[in-house]
Amino acid sequence: MNDRQDQYDRYDPHAAQEQQLIGYDAYGRPVYSQVPAQQAPAQGYEQQAYEQQYQQQQPYGGYDYQAYGQQAQQPQQQYYAPQQPRQDYAQAPAYDYDTQSGQQWIPQQAAPQAHAQAPAPAQAPAPAAQVPEPRRPDTDADLGRQDAGYRTEQFAFIDQPDEDSEDVIDWLAFTESRTERREEARRRGRNRVVAVIVALAVFVVGGLGYLWYDGKLPFLEGPGKAADVAAAAGPQKRDMIVVHVHNTKKGGTSTALLVDNATTKQGATVLLPNALNVPKDDGSAAALGKAVEEGGLGVRESLDTVLGTHIGGTWRLDTPFLENLVELVGGIEVDTDTAVPADDAAKAPAVPQGQKQSLGGAMAVAYATHRGQGEPEAKQLDRLGKVLYAVLRKVPSDAKAATTTVESIGQILDPALNAQTLGALLAKLGEHAKMGAYRTEVLAVKPDGGLTDDANKKVVKEVLGGSFTAAQAGSAPRVGFKDATGDDKAQNAAKASLLNGGYTLVDGGKADKTAPATQITYQDDAQRDKAIEVSKTLGLPETVVKKGENAVNADIVVTLGKDYKTS
Repeated sequence: MNDRQDQYDRYDPHAAQEQQLIGYDAYGRPVYSQVPAQQAPAQGYEQQAYEQQYQQQQPYGGYDYQAYGQQAQQPQQQYYAPQQPRQDYAQAPAYDYDTQSGQQWIPQQAAPQAHAQAPAPAQAPAPAAQVPEPRRPDTDADLGRQDAGYRTEQFAFIDQPDEDSEDVIDWLAFTESRTERREEARRRGRNRVVAVIVALAVFVVGGLGYLWYDGKLPFLEGPGKAADVAAAAGPQKRDMIVVHVHNTKKGGTSTALLVDNATTKQGATVLLPNALNVPKDDGSAAALGKAVEEGGLGVRESLDTVLGTHIGGTWRLDTPFLENLVELVGGIEVDTDTAVPADDAAKAPAVPQGQKQSLGGAMAVAYATHRGQGEPEAKQLDRLGKVLYAVLRKVPSDAKAATTTVESIGQILDPALNAQTLGALLAKLGEHAKMGAYRTEVLAVKPDGGLTDDANKKVVKEVLGGSFTAAQAGSAPRVGFKDATGDDKAQNAAKASLLNGGYTLVDGGKADKTAPATQITYQDDAQRDKAIEVSKTLGLPETVVKKGENAVNADIVVTLGKDYKTS
C-alpha cells in the first residue's frame, strides 16, 4: 500500500478491515477491496443494504451507489475526472468502493448537488449502521510527508530523547572552555605586559640612579663622583710592578709598569723606553735597556729613584712564557695597526692587519715584539701595550683563579714577587680592564735619556704618583740634575760632587737652552734647608736657592748654569 492510500485510510472506519489488491485504475494506481472478517451467503445483498443505509445517514446527502453501479456497467465509462493536486488534506474526499462492480469510485466536485436534487428511493429497513469516526485534520507529521524538503526524523521535540543532545552539550562545553582559555590567555598577556613595563621602569630608574651617584650624568654630579674627586686630590694608594719582556728569539727587551690605583679604582700600563737614563750604583747613568740586559740587578731601585715611585716587584716575562700566558687565557683580540710578515727563521707566523684580530700565543708574541724598519721604539711599545691589555681582559677576576693561571705558566718568579701576589694584582688589573677603567701610556724621553716636562706632569705625577714626597723622612734627599751649561766637563764634575756628598742623583738630562746662572729649586718648605746644603756642596752662594716648581721629579732640582766653575 502506498503512502497516499495509507494517508486516506488512517481515519476510514472501513480501513481497519483486511484489504487485498484487485487491480489498477486508469492512472496506474492500485485498487484494493475489503475482505470481511466472516463470509456469508448473502454478502452481496447485505453489502448493498449497508451501503444504502450509510448513504442515507450522510449529512451531505451521500452518494448514489445504485446509480453509480449502473454507470459502472456502461463500457468505456470514465468514472472520475483527473484531479488537481489537493492543497489541504482536510478538504480531500474519502474514497468509496463499489462492491458490485469491484471498482473504486472517486466522486466529482459537482456530484453532491445532483444527488441532493434526486429523490431518495425507499429503502428497506436495515440494521443500524456504525457511524464512522469524523476525520481529524492532518498532523504536522502527515503534512511533512508531502513536503519533499523535510522528513519526520529531522524534527526533535522536548519530550523526545535525542541521541545528539549529548554531542550538543559537549560542543557547548568545548566552546565555553575555549572562550575561557582565550580570556585566560588575554589576562596572562596583560599581566606580562604590566610586568615588562614595571621591570623596564625599575631598570631605568636604577640605571639613572647609578649614573647619578657615579657622577656620569653630564648635568648632575653625584656623591660618588665627588668622593672620587676628593680621593684623587688626596693621597692615593697604588700597587705596581715592573715587567721585563725578553725576546729570546730575536734579542732585545721591553719594559712596562703595571699600576693598580686602589683609590680611584683604575689601572694603567706605563711603557718605558730603553733610552731612559737610570742611575747605577756608582752614581753614573745608564740606559734602561742596557741595564736590563745586563741582568736587571738594581733596576727596580733605579726606576724608583728616577720616577719617585715605589715598585713592589719585578716580573721577568720571556717570550715563551708570554706565549703560554696567551694560550692559557684562550687567545686574545687585538686591533692590529700593521701586518707582520712571517719569519721562518724565528718560526713566527704572519699577523694580518685589521680590527679585532684573533691572535694565538705565537701571533701575539710576533705582534708585540715587531718593530718595522725605521720605526721609533714607541711604535713597538704601543703594540706591546695592546697585547698586555688584551691579556688582562682575559685574566680571571678571581684572585685564586688568576693565581692558578700564573702557576700554570711554568715560570720561576722573582723571590720578591710570588705567584699569589702576582695573581692577585693581575686579577685586580683584569677587573679594571673589563670595566674600561684602564689606560696605556708611553713615557716620553729626550734623546739624551731624560724625561720631558710633559712626561713628568702627565705620566709620572698623575699615573705613577711619583713626587718628591717619595723620599722617606731622615733619608738623603733625591736631587735632580739638569745641565744648562753645554759643557760636559762641568756637568760631570757637578754630578761627582753631589754623589760624593751622599745625595741620590736623578738625571734630568740637558736643558732646552743654556742658562747664565745656576738655580736650585724646591717645592716643600721642609726641603729648604737641604736645598741650601746642596748649594754649599756645589760651592754656590745661598742666593741661588728658590722655591718653585721642579723641572725634574725629585726633592731638590739643580739646573746647572755657566757660572759654575770646577775646582
